[in-house]
Amino acid sequence: MNYLAHLFLADDTPESLLGNLLGDFMKGQSIESYSDAIRQGIRRHQQVDSFTDDHPIFRQSKRRIHPERRRFAGVLVDIFYDHFLAIHWMQYSSIPLPQFTQHVYGVLNRHQAILPERLRKAVPAIISQDWLCSYQTLSGIDYALQRMSLRIKRANLLNEGIQDLNTHYSQLERDFKAFLPELIQYVATL
Repeated sequence: MNYLAHLFLADDTPESLLGNLLGDFMKGQSIESYSDAIRQGIRRHQQVDSFTDDHPIFRQSKRRIHPERRRFAGVLVDIFYDHFLAIHWMQYSSIPLPQFTQHVYGVLNRHQAILPERLRKAVPAIISQDWLCSYQTLSGIDYALQRMSLRIKRANLLNEGIQDLNTHYSQLERDFKAFLPELIQYVATL
């Protein structure tokens, strides 16, 4: 799952939101300087990633990705699932997506001092470009893929990933709708 899904699955506390987001930024780094609640969020992020990567529906979605981009299939499906979460948000949350994202942006602003450098540098763009709400549109997903492609040092075709979403839109949406309730149920057991 990508940023939006990890934040959605967090508890409604600043520490949980931060920890569930930080999981992507802490690989190979010590988390000991963070509070227990933030470390718990980071561990939840990791557990969600493991559950997702091992799930047969997620693996089915990955097989829908064109062989030229298959190396990045997990990343692509994570982002595609954030798109489906964003467009179906009100089926899963009683808080409107713009209200939720503004809350998250406030938490990020208030806690910039403890964020890893890469995330701290990205926060102004995340907020000003409203990355989380932008996942509702295909152009927003395409833009996210363009940004990610540029961060990868070696040549890649991640920037063409929108083709996979367009080609398999209804199948990926069905996959997401079957998968998310199982993920929500799993997180409730953590």
